[in-house]
This record gives sequence, structure tokens and C-alpha cells, in this order.
Amino acid sequence: MIIEETKVNFFESIMLKPCAVKEKTPKKKIKLIVGLGNPDKKYFDTYYNIGFCFIDKLSSKLDIKVKKKECKSLTGEGFIEREEQQIDPKTGKIQTKIIKEKIILAKPQTYMNLSGEAVLELVKKYKFSLDEILIVLDDIDIEAGTYRYRENGSGGTHNGLRNIVQLLKSQDFKRIRIGIGKDERMDLADYVLSKISKENKEKINEAMERAIEYLKTLIY
Repeated sequence: MIIEETKVNFFESIMLKPCAVKEKTPKKKIKLIVGLGNPDKKYFDTYYNIGFCFIDKLSSKLDIKVKKKECKSLTGEGFIEREEQQIDPKTGKIQTKIIKEKIILAKPQTYMNLSGEAVLELVKKYKFSLDEILIVLDDIDIEAGTYRYRENGSGGTHNGLRNIVQLLKSQDFKRIRIGIGKDERMDLADYVLSKISKENKEKINEAMERAIEYLKTLIY
């Protein structure tokens, strides 16, 4: 008995196999914003507390009071209203709906080197995914008056960020780095714990304002 082999050319084989098209998953909006710093009053207005300063500015703009003690942090909870377009399954028409989502601002009270402990507790309590988290910190390798946004990356030389990476066991979370520059005449540890100079304060405040404007695209 001879079994006849059916031959299909290359182009026919492509047509016989329907291509699976992956739908692009929309990025999740940020729901937890953590500013890094040290809790003692003596660290107020120092370069190392830029993250705290950022949260103070943001909380004022969003009218969120950051006073609640939980998860080794001071936190504040508010709601963000944003428009979202959805297709009505009955009519097929596009409708605009107002979506109300919770957002939490946090200032860890663990001291900088143990910031990861606070972030981990917040993530566990509120069941945030890593792509819903944003960390705000200072960066000596960025010129004062500028900022950078990244969606992932290592902790680099920043002790607070390194501790967060270590405890979350991941580098896949968003961060905004506020540039503080450096003073070559000073030891690094002394510089970051020193009071922000009048000249740099103005530059850093402007950078934080721009960073907040950009942040709106990530939460709305």
C-alpha cells in the first residue's frame, strides 16, 4: 500500500497557520509613591532628605496629609480621578468614564539604609505589584537642577535604593532620581548629610516641580 504524501509549499503553510496577535497590555498606573530620607529633625533640609521634600510638595498639591503611622512609615491616602475610554459592549460606542483610584504617599521612618523594610511592608499590606510602585530619591551623580526617571535598574551606590532592591528581590520598579550634584572638596557622606546650599535649593526645587509634572502622566 502506497501512502501518498501531501506536499504544502512554504507560502501555503503560512496561510494555514493563523498568526497570533498579542494585544499590548496597558501599563499600570502608579499607586504607591515613596520618598526616601531620614526621620530625625537634624536631617531636615539636607541633600539626603530630598525624597521626603518631594513627598511634602506632592502631598500639598494632591491635598493628602502624610501623618498615618503604619508599616514603619508615615503615610497618606488619597484618590485620583482620571478619565478612561471604554467601548460599550451593547452599542459599540466609545464612552468616557471617570475612574477613581487610591494612591498612597509614604515616608519611611526606618532611616535611609533600611528603607526596604518599610517598602516591603507597604507592598505586602496593600498588595501592590512592583509596576505600581515609584521610589523618589537623591542622586549625587546627577547635576543639581535635573532629574531622571527610570522604570528599573540596580540600586547603584545609593544605600536606601540598594536595600529596597535587596528586600523586594527585584530591580523592576520605577524611580525618580533628583540630582543633588556633589562637592569635590567634601567627603561623600558629609556632603549628602549637609544642609542644601541656597544656590542648589532653588535648582532642586525647580527640578522637583518638573518631576511632579511628569509624574502626573504616570498616575492620571
